[in-house]
Amino acid sequence: MVFALWDALRRRLAAREPFPPAWRVILERRVPFYRTMDGETLRAFEDKLKVFVRTKSFEGARGFRVDDEVRVVIGATAARLVANMPDEHYERLVSIVVYPSHYRHGDDEHAIVLGEANDRGVVVLSWDAVLAGLARADDGHDTATHEFAHALDVEDGAMDGAPELASDGAYAKWTRVMTRAYDGLRRRKVRARPVLRDYGATNEAEFFAVATEGFFERSRRMRAEQPELYAVLSDYYRCDPAASAPR
Repeated sequence: MVFALWDALRRRLAAREPFPPAWRVILERRVPFYRTMDGETLRAFEDKLKVFVRTKSFEGARGFRVDDEVRVVIGATAARLVANMPDEHYERLVSIVVYPSHYRHGDDEHAIVLGEANDRGVVVLSWDAVLAGLARADDGHDTATHEFAHALDVEDGAMDGAPELASDGAYAKWTRVMTRAYDGLRRRKVRARPVLRDYGATNEAEFFAVATEGFFERSRRMRAEQPELYAVLSDYYRCDPAASAPR
């Protein structure tokens, strides 16, 4: 209870702070999707970004120096997902650990890791992977988007591919559509060069994260080829990226 009150106070105070002009310079230079935003979408995004950067802990690993550019760029990938979601602020997410590049677990030289998220409130990212994901904005592969989708998934306490939805009635449709799309990916019942990466066939949690990458990065193609999947993700994220995606 005390933590919840403190968290709410921190968010309220952060929201009252003006948006730093220097952050817009970083966004214009490093975050291509920022340049496509305007109006209410832009204001909502900047509000969520401001709160995220000022209430989450950022930590560098292996000597990596975390500065405002790192915070703002990583925060932007997180804020993009929740910009239109009322009150969503990654409540369970506490800290973001940033490596300069890929890393490994233990002595396994083949187990290269670009990012990961867990149920203890930590997201780990490779800075190189974050920048690569932003630079290739239409390949359906964005490490930061993937890991922050996991962070949203675990908001209800379980990383199972079913995040908290707006109403109890939404779960039946979510389960039906996501299960059908997941099974289709596992059986390769999708067109050549699919919207979704094969990694999404690993399990339901990875499918949701990969589907989120495709939703934001290959929105027009997902809407055309998998309209039901696009519709449930559009309802969840409360946005329609295909409407503003370049043709």
